Amino acid sequence: MTVRVRFAPSPTGMFHVGGARSALQNWIFAKQQGGVFVLRVEDTDAARNKPEWTEGILSALDWIGISRGSYEGPYFQSQNAGEHRAAAARLYESGRAYYCDCTREDVQARTGSQYQGYDGYHRDRGLGPGPGHALRFRTPDEGATVVVDLIRGEPTFENRLIEDFVIARGDGSPVFLLANVVDDMTMGITHVIRAEEHLPNTPKQQLLWDALGVKPPVWAHVPVVVNEKRQKLSKRRDKVALEAYREEGYLADAMRNYLMLLGWAPSGDREIVPWSVIEEEFRLDEVNPSPAFFDEKKLRAFNGEYIRALPVAEFVDACQPWLTGTETIAPPPWQPEEFDADAFAAVAPLAQTRIAVLSEIVPNVDFLFLASPLIDEAAWAKTMKDGSGELLDDAVAAFEALESWDAESLKSTLEAVGAERGLKLGKTQAPVRVAVTGRTVGLPLFESLEVLGRERTLTRIRAARLRLP
Repeated sequence: MTVRVRFAPSPTGMFHVGGARSALQNWIFAKQQGGVFVLRVEDTDAARNKPEWTEGILSALDWIGISRGSYEGPYFQSQNAGEHRAAAARLYESGRAYYCDCTREDVQARTGSQYQGYDGYHRDRGLGPGPGHALRFRTPDEGATVVVDLIRGEPTFENRLIEDFVIARGDGSPVFLLANVVDDMTMGITHVIRAEEHLPNTPKQQLLWDALGVKPPVWAHVPVVVNEKRQKLSKRRDKVALEAYREEGYLADAMRNYLMLLGWAPSGDREIVPWSVIEEEFRLDEVNPSPAFFDEKKLRAFNGEYIRALPVAEFVDACQPWLTGTETIAPPPWQPEEFDADAFAAVAPLAQTRIAVLSEIVPNVDFLFLASPLIDEAAWAKTMKDGSGELLDDAVAAFEALESWDAESLKSTLEAVGAERGLKLGKTQAPVRVAVTGRTVGLPLFESLEVLGRERTLTRIRAARLRLP
């Protein structure tokens, strides 16, 4: 038997990091088993579906290494509507489903509770199909449905506690529960690896598989992904869009490494490991069923490690979208003709050790490419205090006299300027840094001045001096 897994996202919004984690787990499992990864886009919510969301799914999968052409699909659930309706008809004809025209208010009036489920009122009343008649599955009155789950063991659900659930709406359109089962049957899916939130639906779907005469797939429900308050990640509340992390400058390798740690860990006392190790060591039955904490601070630290591990040339290439701008990344504050590739290459090794996401490259190097620095006024007020003007005068004079404009000479010269005033180098260089770069923190100052050049450095210090008493 060929293992066939599927990833079945809905094109109704940005690509969720939890979905990306499930896609990667399905992808690795299929590769390990010599099987097939199927992409099925569940697009039956016509009111919310947009073509750009579908493209976003494909693009996001490309980014994390599940590239187009390497999987089966994409298929679209809407294209299988005929099979969905045919399955609903078979269930009705076999007596495993029946029609019901009860509204929610009808059920509540009979049961006296808004919390009690459907009471089976139409089970044996012989109502036929018609407008407004929903089709309900006839759940067995006795026994239990056992879900064999590779991660959670054998969750058992008493059938008497499962209401006769709707499988087709009053207009005849099948609901998600039935459509999902029929699609998996049609596509020969052998293993369903999906988020824990779907576990309550699983006994209902397993009953549908049995009623349609097909052996259910192997189930594996991976843990829910939660925030720092241990709440399920929410699109309305949390930063969950994979695209947002990509546009901020997270590396794909760092992201997928981190996503695979949400509920699982490689062998040994390590977390940052090559993808080849993850592909070899990942085991579904080793996934922890407890909720997995999506720690953005930890992800950021991961990304910084991956950035620092890049060869410098690859780091330079990786920064280009933020240095030039793209359709999804805002252009930098300088004009294209102001950018100096050689100057950037000179400071790239310094910047590489100081940023955690690639978007941070812009504020670290913008002083090199702008006619004048973008002044952080709070930093200016904090740094430019009494005596700063005279210190800048002395720095200009000393720098003008330098024969060699290199980092070592610049440092020793400014150190001497400060010593005459009884200042350590840190206090001496702070006003110069703000005057030249506009900020109190950034790349090493003297290497930056060397790349910026004598004339531009002196011009900026003189301009800053004019702002001071």
